Order: sequence, then structure tokens, then C-alpha cells
Amino acid sequence: MPLRLPRWAAVTAALAVLAGAGTWTAVATDEPPPVHRADQVLDMPGARIDTSYFTDGGGGRRPAVLLGHGFGGSKDDVRAQAENLARDGYAVLTWSARGFGASTGRIGLNDPDHEVKDVQKLIDWLAKRPEVQLDKAGDPRVGVTGASYGGAAALLAAGHDGRVDAIAPQITYWNLADALFPDGVFKKLWAGIFFSTGAEPGKADGCGRFTPELCTLYQRVAVAGKPDAAARTLLEARSPSAVGDRIKVPALIVQGQTDSLFPLAHADAMARTIGAGGAPVAVDWIAGGHDGGNRETDRVEARISTWFDRHLKQDKGADTGPGFRVSRTGGVDSTDGQALLRGASADRYPGLAGEDRRTLALGPARPQSFANPAGAGPPAISAVPGVGGGLSQLSSLGVGLSLDFPGQYAAFEAEPQAEPLRITGSPTVRVKVTSDSPDGSAVLFAKVYDVGPDGRQQVLPAQLVAPVRIEGAKAGKSVELTLPAIDHEVEAGHRLRLVLSATDLGYASPAAPAAYTVAVEGGLAVPTAPAVTTQAAAMPWWVWGLPLIGVLVAAALLLTARRRATAPAPDPALVAVPLQITGLTKKYAASSDRYAVRDLSFRVEQGQVLGLLGPNGAGKTTTLRMLMGLITPDGGEIRVFGQAIRPGAPVLSRVGAFVEGAGFLPHLSGRDNLELYWKATGRPAEDAHIEEALAIAGLGDALARAVRTYSQGMRQRLAIAQAMLGLPDLLILDEPTNGLDPPQIREMRDVMIRYAAGGRTVIVSSHLLSEVEQSCTHLVVMDRGQLVQAGPVAEITGAGDALLVTLGESVPDPLVEKIGALPGIGSAQRAEGGLLVRLDGADATALIGELVRLDVPVTGVGPHRRLEDAFLTLIGGGSA
Repeated sequence: MPLRLPRWAAVTAALAVLAGAGTWTAVATDEPPPVHRADQVLDMPGARIDTSYFTDGGGGRRPAVLLGHGFGGSKDDVRAQAENLARDGYAVLTWSARGFGASTGRIGLNDPDHEVKDVQKLIDWLAKRPEVQLDKAGDPRVGVTGASYGGAAALLAAGHDGRVDAIAPQITYWNLADALFPDGVFKKLWAGIFFSTGAEPGKADGCGRFTPELCTLYQRVAVAGKPDAAARTLLEARSPSAVGDRIKVPALIVQGQTDSLFPLAHADAMARTIGAGGAPVAVDWIAGGHDGGNRETDRVEARISTWFDRHLKQDKGADTGPGFRVSRTGGVDSTDGQALLRGASADRYPGLAGEDRRTLALGPARPQSFANPAGAGPPAISAVPGVGGGLSQLSSLGVGLSLDFPGQYAAFEAEPQAEPLRITGSPTVRVKVTSDSPDGSAVLFAKVYDVGPDGRQQVLPAQLVAPVRIEGAKAGKSVELTLPAIDHEVEAGHRLRLVLSATDLGYASPAAPAAYTVAVEGGLAVPTAPAVTTQAAAMPWWVWGLPLIGVLVAAALLLTARRRATAPAPDPALVAVPLQITGLTKKYAASSDRYAVRDLSFRVEQGQVLGLLGPNGAGKTTTLRMLMGLITPDGGEIRVFGQAIRPGAPVLSRVGAFVEGAGFLPHLSGRDNLELYWKATGRPAEDAHIEEALAIAGLGDALARAVRTYSQGMRQRLAIAQAMLGLPDLLILDEPTNGLDPPQIREMRDVMIRYAAGGRTVIVSSHLLSEVEQSCTHLVVMDRGQLVQAGPVAEITGAGDALLVTLGESVPDPLVEKIGALPGIGSAQRAEGGLLVRLDGADATALIGELVRLDVPVTGVGPHRRLEDAFLTLIGGGSA
């Protein structure tokens, strides 16, 4: 609905536009106050720069902020932040850099002779504005901020112009040569994205809007497949590192954890150099980055504003936050129970070496040999640059798409962790490398996987890999490798796997074939930062309320209990069968014409993980309640290990249950809560088997902490541990993943698999079909209270193997047909989200190699959700 303004306001706004004074953002009375914006094109040597100037219309002088944009963007991308800063009392100037937006000129990648001088002239312009506070004539009080390209502009401005008073660079680079040529290896995909972003429509010269020297540099390096000294020299001269020792102003450094373009090592170099000069420095590791994820925009922008309040407005009371902060997954929103990002912080930045280092022994000790294939293909896959929210996000799902091809890598493993291990910083390892290439060189890609308890499932934290070029390795050469900086928790029972690969999709590897031999010399040194503590989540009411409610319900049940009928005699033939349900029927009094459960029969064997599936109203919860003796069936029979189930039946002591969460006393530790619960059962303490249950749940040293400090995932695992006390032979879990985020869901999946691996039985009811397919061995599908189908997962989903290939862009029909005609491929057809490829002899590794060879723009390859298809077919399209 259009906003109606008084006639005088409309006339005033129209006159402002006609006079060229700018535009007024009109807002309703309950919205933020209006901000004045004046657009102007400023002439620079060799370019015209498009700018916007924002003020709140108030009187008096105030500090100024220069706000830059990211590569490929324009001043329009930062308008919202500019308006917020203006409302906070700053005069804000945004601009489109050369070659972007409406600005003219060629892209020089923040060339000191062009883009940096443009920023200096913008500071000159601010010094002449009557609204801007001056430190002296021609010297405005000014801060500079921006993300990526704009973040580098902030650093360079501080190094080249002494009038800059504070900076807040975000997800940017310190040394551009190190970013594009890390350890002498060409980062070909990100470099290609840079230059394709700067292309001019309708022109095919390959240079786009870049200056000629940059165009020549890219073409030379792209053809050679490796950088030369001239390329490094050119990029280093345009990097903040070239003037790092001249940056003497307070710096808030914000860097992304999911960033294969400008990883955390760049922020580390900034912090060390600027801090060594005596300036105040704070470091903030956000969850997202150039590879996608949560950029935490609102929080970061609020912190930048506060940083400027302290260092530009000289507000001594402004809280600029901790010296170091990192975002971690965990915590619960007390209003909806959803998992949130939680900040962990310390008074000072610990650096990538951490405050303490643990060395993990790696095996095997013998050298391993592998090959760099001719043409360096098919390449291993870590990150796929430019895919927002892409592969880096999958690492948090526990099913990351990182891929290493057999024969092209060496792997060394540490022992499983006895307790959780939080890595904060860059792991290091010393290896000896031997190469049979003619010049004795080798290009390797080092990465550390988090490997699950089964040894098969591995996750590459943030999808990051460290490339390294090694010279003179003909007779063997010892080198120390620095792995990517991460903040990652390795769960108890998981282990670390060091992989050294000869190829990687994002980088250029030698085209000539070569054989490499690698041996580890010592262990894997992992940094920890114990002083970095995670904020406690707010306690929802149910944490303290549910125990009280449980006591009241138990009292009510005791007071209203009636004498039960004598249970049928045990069945000796079923004494080893965890569960057999026969003809089970239940109809609620309010639904005289509809059965909740009707003539239900199925059987569960030892060692199975059985998934109970069905749409809402299928009767799953009613069935579980009857199984646990909470309600009485109208007909049929339930036998657990041959014993008929009745409320209070003794055999229920062999059944553990987790239904709709568990309540704990928040001031007690996790262990104290479990011991108190077991005492309430009246059973002997030695029968609790607390240590065994805790080992399966994987809570580690968190047991000694108060439950109020637990994340949602830790509370869920504690609740599972409570259900496992006494190591019941039959464990029933009703929606155990409710309220959990993807990493926590993966942890819950591991708990269920570990428990069943001991010969026990698990029954889980869940809406997450993908999780059921990965964790369950057998299924029971219900609909409208009746059994639809029961059996092994593979039998219900059907024979054959299908993969879903997700694409960055659409592919033509001839290419789809070519994929379908590949050896070992049954068919390929378009599907929602990409291509559905059915395998007929080939495996996933071979398929990915062929897709890379055919230049298919693949962003992911994973199992097709066959269970979802089968489930919807069985129930006629209902919802789980």
C-alpha cells in the first residue's frame, strides 16, 4: 500500500530532488528516522567515481565513515549499512570502485596509484563538508570499513593516508599474492571467477574491465599453471601487507570461517602486524565467508558501529567487545527451542598457534606412495568456489562432499578421541616428501578430516585445504605443513585423518604424471585455546519445569492406579526377540468411528535400528505409548523378550525410552543429574552402567559442567544417556533430533549406531527421512493406524543405485544424453535440483571423475533420496 504523506512533505521532497540536493527516504512514524542521501559523480584522474553521501539531517559536526563494497558489486550493496551508520550519528560516503557500478575506469585491484588515490581524494572531499568533524584543517575524523574488496581498501587507506583514524576490514586479504598463489600453487578457480566477474558483455578479449597489466598477468599464469616472480611482485605491491607496518590505527578484523578465498590466516597476519605497531586490535571469526554461510550481518554491523563510537566519537563507555570472538553452533532460543549461533570469546586473540598444542600420533609409520595423474585429472574435490552456501555448508551436515580418488593420496590417522577436542587455529605436521618428477618438485594438498566412529564417514571442516609446492624433493625433503585454520570440535569417538592429495579441483596441479612418496615425521600438532569460552545459552522454562511436571504426573498416576489384570504367561519362543507386536488395536473414546491403531503386527530382532515412519496421525506415537505401558490397547498383544506388556510390567526395566525431551536440574552437572535419576528408580547403583552409557553418548568432560551451560545438542545427548542407563536391551527414541541443527543431528545419528553396534536394539520415530535412511537398518511404515510395509531399508527403497547431481547452472540436453551413455551408467535424466543418475556398474567416484572431465558444472553429488520417494509412494503422497 502506498505511503500517504502530507502535501507539504511531498512538495519539500520534490523540491529537494529538483535542486539536486539528493533524495529523502520517507518512512512511517514507527520506522527508523529518515536519512538524507546525496548522489554525486566525482572526477578522478582517468575515471569518474559514482558516490552517495548519507547524513541524518542533524546539526553540528560528526565523524565520517567511508564504506566500500565487495568485488563485482557497487555502492548500492552497502546502502542499508550506510543509512544505519548515518542514523548512529556519522557522515557516511559510499562509492563504486573503478570499473564497477556507474563508475568508469579500469579495475586495478586496489592499485595504490588509482583506487587508493581515489579513496584519498574522497577523504579530501569529506574534509570540505561542513557536517564533518575535523582533527585539523584538511584532516577529517574518519573511519573506513567494507567487505572483501572494500575491506582491502580500508587497510590500504590506513597504510597510505595518515588521516584515517580507525578501520574495520571484513573477510578480506592481507597479501593478494598469497591468496591467489598460496605456497606457490595457483588458485585457478577463484582467479577465474575474479576475471570473469570483471568481463565486459559483448567483448571476448579476455581482459574485460581490468587494466592491461593485470590481464596479461592472469593469462600468463593461467597458461603456465603456476605463478612467476613478476606476478607475485605485482599483486604484493597492491596488497595491504606492503604497507602493513604503516597501519597505526585501531582495527576491528572480521574474517570468515568458511572462506577458501581469504582464509583465517590472512586475518592472523593483519592482527599480528597491526598489533605489533601498538594499535588496538580485535579479531572476530564469523560463521560465513566467501564460500557461503551466515555472515551475521546485523551483529557485525552493530559491532562496527560500536567500534567507531569508541575510536572516532571517543566514547569511553562504548563496549567494543572482546579481543577475540568466534561464532560456534549451539545454544537454544528460549522462545522456539531452535539452535542458534553462539559466541565464544577471550580477552585477547590467541593466534593460529593457539594457547596450547596437543600432538596426536599418526599411523601408519611406513611411507605411502601415490600418483599425480596425467593432466591432473580427475581432481580431488574440497571447496567449489563461488557457490554460495555450497560445499562448505555441507561439512556441518556430517555428509560432506569432499572427495579423494584412490591412488592419488596418502592418508594417516590418529587414534579415536577419548573426549571431545576443540581445535582453534592451524594444525601442523612434518612430513618427508619424495618426488620422481624431472625437476624433483611436488604439489600437494593437505587436509585434516573428522572421521566418525564407523571409520567411513568423514567430514572436512569448512571444506578447507592447504596447498603446498615443494622443490628439490628428488632424494626426499622434510617440510612442515601448516593446515587451514579452523574452529572445530572433534567429538569423543571420532578421530582425525591427515590426507595429502596430488590434485584439487580449485587449484592447478602439474599436468605431467609423477609419483610421490610421503612419510610422517612426528605427530599432528593441533592448537587449542582453553581461554576461549562459549557463552551460556538462556535457560528455557521447560528445563526446570519439566522435572516438576514429571513429579506431579507420577504422583497422579500413583494415586489413580488401578489393579492390573494378570499378565499372560511368557512365551519361551520369543525370549530372544526384543519386540513382537501382534494384532495391536487402539481406538480413543473421542473417535468412535476411527482407529488410532488397527490390527498392527510386526517384529524387531536384536541388533536392528528400526525406523517407525508415517504421516501425522498414522498412529506412531500411540504405538510407542502402548509399547511403554503408558496406555492400554483395546486388542492385540505386545511382547518384549517374550513378556506381555502391561503398565508396570517388570520387563519394562529392559526398555529405555526418550520421548519428547527430558528435564534436568539446571544447577547440577550432567553426571549429578544422571545419578539422581538412577537413584529415583530404586535400583542398585552398580546396575546403572553410567560410564558405558556416557561413552556411547560421547559427552566427555562436559559431564562435570552445570547443565545450564549445555547446548541443545549436549542436552539431547544427556537425555539419550539417561535413557541408556542400565544399558537397556531395547531403546525407544521418539523424534530425538527435534530442535537440533545439522551437526547435532549427525551426533545423534552416531549415538544410535554405536548403541545398536553392541547387539542391542533401537526403535526410532522421526520425520527426517534422510536421517532414517542413513541410520536405520529396517523400517515399519504406518498410515491411518495400519501397517503399510515392513522390512529392510534396501528392500523398501528398491534395488539399484541412484545419485543426485546438483548443478551450478543448467546443462544442454546433448550433455545429459552423453552422461547417460557413459560406461557403467544406466540412465541420466533431469530432476528437481539437478540430474538423477542411475548407476549400472560404475561407482560414485568414477561418475564424479567423468563429470569433471566433461566440464559439467557440478556443485554436489549425493545419494538420491530414494526413501522419500518410496515413502510417498507407500502412503499416497502424505507428509511425514
